Amino acid sequence: MAYEEPITDYDHIVENCTCAFCGCNCDDLEFLVKDNHIVGVRHACRLGASKVMEDMDQRLMVPMIRGEDGELEEVDWDTALNKAAELIAGAVRPVFYGWSETSIETMKEGIALGEEVGAVLDNQATICHGPSLQAVQNAGYPVLTLGEAKNRADMIVYTGSNAMNSHPRHMARYSTFPRGYFRQRGRFDRTVVTMDPKYSDTAKMSDIWVGFEQNGDYEFYNAIRAVLKGKELKQDVISGIPKEDVYELVEAMKNTQFGVVFFGLGLTHTLSKQRNIDIAINMVQDLNKFTKWVLMPMRGHFNVNGFNIFMSYEMGFPFGVDFARGYPRYMMGETNTIDLLTRKECDVFMVIAADPGAHFPSGANKHLAEIPVIQIDIHWGPSTEIADVVLPGSFVGVEVGGTSYRMDGVPIFMKKAIDKPETCRDDEWIVRELKERVAKIKQAQVASK
Repeated sequence: MAYEEPITDYDHIVENCTCAFCGCNCDDLEFLVKDNHIVGVRHACRLGASKVMEDMDQRLMVPMIRGEDGELEEVDWDTALNKAAELIAGAVRPVFYGWSETSIETMKEGIALGEEVGAVLDNQATICHGPSLQAVQNAGYPVLTLGEAKNRADMIVYTGSNAMNSHPRHMARYSTFPRGYFRQRGRFDRTVVTMDPKYSDTAKMSDIWVGFEQNGDYEFYNAIRAVLKGKELKQDVISGIPKEDVYELVEAMKNTQFGVVFFGLGLTHTLSKQRNIDIAINMVQDLNKFTKWVLMPMRGHFNVNGFNIFMSYEMGFPFGVDFARGYPRYMMGETNTIDLLTRKECDVFMVIAADPGAHFPSGANKHLAEIPVIQIDIHWGPSTEIADVVLPGSFVGVEVGGTSYRMDGVPIFMKKAIDKPETCRDDEWIVRELKERVAKIKQAQVASK
């Protein structure tokens, strides 16, 4: 790694800022500001610093509407908002997707807009940790806070997750290396285990690597549960792991004082999907008959957990909430974005702070290319290429304040550090404007009848 000179040319420092990258929501950052631009970030990992520092790269600066020639053309805000409101008001099956990189305050306006037009509100959980949320509904949620992990945990298990690359400060700030109240020697007071078919960078940092076979998650956790219940394993090798190693691992897990299982998409996306999480939760419940164990999903976007918590609190369901019948409804495989798109039910799609063009399967993207798409975002991306109306928002946690929820469910207010570009607007303001303009259109339609 090349040496980089420290940044000394700045006007002032904004302290206690929150990172707007992953679910760690590290709230100890310092932004170095010069001429209303962030020229340096302290305490952040490279992923977080890169997101803040390169914010102006491919930045959406002005509202745009796609013209008859197929090209996006710059327009004023009233024209763009009116066009978007007309599309939403005239839709039969609108879907509002994303929300994981914007504030809770914006989501509140989004729910009101969704109720007004009978839309489906969904977020990235539908393609990532949705199976985890299903499993929590099935089997319970023995969760903790990251502070408890830091202060109490003496055994850390990462499974289906490469935290060193996906959440670079997770091990350093919360789980493995920090000194806690009951773990004064930090790393030396902890045993780190990685359960993953791949010998990842996280596995290299661990004391024990359990490299079970691909798609062998369910069988392996079942074997652990059997041993915990006093059963004898009849096979010599379980998912590629000798049974003697399973017995030894179970004994170590039983004899720990406070254990934590952090699991990632590697567990939710193998063949057994939510059943993997079901049995992982059941395993934690079995372990709690011997000592204290808890578990937590490694959430990706900084507010993906916030959407699920906020929707559950407000509407009773975590994602894929359908208002088409006048009341909130949720049914897996029926009211989720991918299903609605591949069945070609959706007739207007609004994406906010997300990029389905980069992540959705081809069938869903193909339908998106055939229907009106409204984009609220700060960066140009694949979704911009298919958008009919583009509304440039603001960077939450940098240009505008807002509330987010960390991966452990702790709410954090993300402070503003610099002013947004004059031509951009807050996400919350944009969605509120759409709600008010759609309401006026609806009222006019009723009055005309």
